[in-house]
Amino acid sequence: MAAYQTALQGAFAEHQATLNSLATKSCTKVKLLPSLTTKLVRTPEELSTCDALIIPGGESTTMAILARISGLLEPLREFVNTKPAWGTCAGAILLAETIEGGKKGGQELLGGISVKIGRNGFGSQVW
Repeated sequence: MAAYQTALQGAFAEHQATLNSLATKSCTKVKLLPSLTTKLVRTPEELSTCDALIIPGGESTTMAILARISGLLEPLREFVNTKPAWGTCAGAILLAETIEGGKKGGQELLGGISVKIGRNGFGSQVW
C-alpha cells in the first residue's frame, strides 16, 4: 500500500515522516496489512499513479498557484472528484467547495468535498 501526498508547499515533509513512522511501526506488526510506502506528488505524471492522496497543511493560496504553474491544478481537480483525498489545514481549504473569508479576488479551489470552510486570513505571515 502506498500513501501519496502533494509536495508543492507546506508540511509535506512532516507528513512523510509520520507516514514513514507508521510504516515501520504499525503495518509491519500487523500481518494482515500490506507494507506501507510513501510517495511525494509534484507532477501530473506522479499523480496519475495515485489511488488516494493527502494534501498537507501550508498556505492554500500558494499551493494553488504552484499547482497551476506545475500543470497539476486541473489533474488534481479531476482526481479529488473520483478518488479518495484527505486534506489537513490548507489541504482542507483546497478540498472545500466554497470558502468563507477568502482572499480578495477569490481563491482557486480543488473542490471534491461538499463543505463550506472558513479561511483564517489574518494578514501577512511575515513579521
